[in-house]
Amino acid sequence: MPSIALLSSHLVCTGQVVAPDAAALARLLLLAPLLEEWVVRAGLQEWMIRRTGAQSGAAPVAWSAAAFALLHLGSGWRAALLVLGPGVVLALLYQRSRDWRLCALLHCGMNALALVGCVL
Repeated sequence: MPSIALLSSHLVCTGQVVAPDAAALARLLLLAPLLEEWVVRAGLQEWMIRRTGAQSGAAPVAWSAAAFALLHLGSGWRAALLVLGPGVVLALLYQRSRDWRLCALLHCGMNALALVGCVL
C-alpha cells in the first residue's frame, strides 16, 4: 500500500508545479492565494456567515471548503479532492479570525510547501 506522502506527491506534483517558471511561481504564491481567499472566504463564507448568523456554524465552513475544492477542478477531480482538507483548514481559520488575509498567507505557505516538496 502506498504511503500518504507518496500518494499526495503523485497527485500534487504535476504540470507546472514540478518545473515552475516565474509566471507559475507568481500565480501559485501570490495571485491564486489572494484571489481565491478573497472570493471564497471574504466573499462566499462571509456572506454565508452574515446571512445565516452562524458565527461558529458548520455550514459556512463546509460550503466555502467545497467551493475552494471546486475552484481546483481544472486540475482534475483528484486535485479538487486533495485540496478539500486544506480548504476546511482555511475556512476554519477564517471562521475564527474573519481575516481573509491570514487565509491568503496560509494558502501561500501551503502552495510553497507543495512546490518545495515537488521540486526537491
